[in-house]
Amino acid sequence: MGLWNKLSNEFIDIIEWLDDQPDVMVHRFERYQNEIKMGAKLTVREGQVAIMVNEGQLGKGQVADVFMPGMYQLTTENMPLLATLKGWKYGFNSPFKAEVYFFKTTRFTNLKWGTAGPATMRDPEFGVVRVTAFGIYGLRIKDAKTMLLELVGTQADFSTRDIEENLRGKIGVRIKEVMPEIGVPVIDLEAKVTVVGERIREKIAGDFEQYGLELTEVQVQDIGLPEEVEKAIDQQGAMRVIGNMNQFAQYQGAQALRDAAQNEGMAGSMMGVGVGGMLSQSMGNLFQANAAPSAGAGAAVPPPLPGVMQYFVAHQGAQTGPFDMAALQAQVQNGTLQRDTLVWRQGMSAWAKAQDQAELQALFAAMPPPLPPQ
Repeated sequence: MGLWNKLSNEFIDIIEWLDDQPDVMVHRFERYQNEIKMGAKLTVREGQVAIMVNEGQLGKGQVADVFMPGMYQLTTENMPLLATLKGWKYGFNSPFKAEVYFFKTTRFTNLKWGTAGPATMRDPEFGVVRVTAFGIYGLRIKDAKTMLLELVGTQADFSTRDIEENLRGKIGVRIKEVMPEIGVPVIDLEAKVTVVGERIREKIAGDFEQYGLELTEVQVQDIGLPEEVEKAIDQQGAMRVIGNMNQFAQYQGAQALRDAAQNEGMAGSMMGVGVGGMLSQSMGNLFQANAAPSAGAGAAVPPPLPGVMQYFVAHQGAQTGPFDMAALQAQVQNGTLQRDTLVWRQGMSAWAKAQDQAELQALFAAMPPPLPPQ
């Protein structure tokens, strides 16, 4: 039985590669003493290319015949280069020694890449910025002869693992050179990862071709921006959401007054009718700014009705109001507005004490004057 196995191996009739490992790119067909029987059947499936090499001559660059997908009966007619190298001038029917390499020409995807360190970019808005990036890429075998000579050599099986680290480093280094040249502002990088990936692929495709490979795609999955740039992006987004800053400031002030009125720990001058008046006035200003579309987006807030006296009141170092006489009377009653409280209304040149205003003196008529000094 052992003799029969030896003879069977010496005269292999079928040469084929039934690949079952997705990461294997090149496979060398194994045979007993590298002997192939003249007239043997060579099967090259779709997604494969086969190359026959004169045994022991690969180092000299003597790659022989290339076979595309199909079924072949090996004869001197369909192996012209090998026949020339072997010196078969008048035909040859005995077993011969040669090596057959199968190449998988389908795409290899989901290979990872990343910058080894930050790439320095000069941005028109942020100046010099250091950026990192990572993602995946895809490739396929474009020139089997070049790949055999440049990468595979005499390996029995050549997989993506044998070259992935080398290509990952090559992409990472080239990207650091390409990023400053792609012409996309830093703040737009994350929104234009597809454009960035295509620019990178165009720039570094030549580095793969020298190995007989085609870089089919480059996907950028993440752009690492400095913390200060990310904060600036967040702030710009918030500004676009807020829109009118004056209205937003008025709304925030009204919210703060409402929260203060509802806080039990802020009793006294910030509670009661006074706070209610300030809250009402602040919200009124906000709604007036948004009301009456027919008046136009840039229409000014209308002045008080004729005969209605309104004053601004200084309270705890801040300007409040304006308040009409009813709201001012309520503030006198709860102690927020006192005789020496500074007030101002339209037509006054400066802030002055409330007791010095003729219109306000009636508000203090029922209130006793301050005690004389001891």
